[in-house]
Amino acid sequence: MLKPLIGITSSVGKNGETVVGDAYIKAVLKSGGIPVVLPNLTNEEAIEKLAEKLDGLLVTGGGDIDPTLFNEEPHPGLGEITPDRDVFELAIIPKMLKADKPVLGICRGVQILSIATGGDMYQDVYSQITDRPLLQHQQKAPRGHASHYVTVENGSLLHRIIGLERFKVNSFHHQTVRRPGRGFRVSAVSSDGLVEAIESTEHRFAIGVQWHPECLLEAGDTSAAKLFAAFILGVSPPTR
Repeated sequence: MLKPLIGITSSVGKNGETVVGDAYIKAVLKSGGIPVVLPNLTNEEAIEKLAEKLDGLLVTGGGDIDPTLFNEEPHPGLGEITPDRDVFELAIIPKMLKADKPVLGICRGVQILSIATGGDMYQDVYSQITDRPLLQHQQKAPRGHASHYVTVENGSLLHRIIGLERFKVNSFHHQTVRRPGRGFRVSAVSSDGLVEAIESTEHRFAIGVQWHPECLLEAGDTSAAKLFAAFILGVSPPTR
């Protein structure tokens, strides 16, 4: 039986190299998929062919996103952006969703998933959210340590997968979803009210989470294992 082919998006290194954290690859392998690291292509025909071959898409974490893509100018708190990565992910995500192939977005991945479907995001939560105190969302702890709680919407797909209404996650971000895209809803929030997860109401499996379950999975976290297992199980049967 063929295992599903899972595309893993990549960051751009300082010298233009393609970079992917090893934890993403290990998480896909451990959960029963075949990982394929994706370069940041900008050719539309090549992206179309790639989307046809893949059985699922894992949109990884990384740097910041160009705010002009959601009709804003750069905020002083905006970090480094990678335009080619933005172009590639905004091209391949809609193709995967149109084909109803499972998509899992992690950290930056949940943000670009929102933007790809017409939503938006905070460029820097610490300077843009001033009406309440915020948690430490850039934890000073090992990546496999769960540092704060999230509350999951009862009845959501994420709730059905994890089986808990409240659990701990890790946190390494200064941006987050402000408004989910079309056909998506918020399915988890942190105790300070930031969006921690969104999910599609129109697709079999399209979930974005603000935390890093691939690191938690390496540390033996049960909730992370359930999320990756559901992602791989939700993949369409390979047709290769």
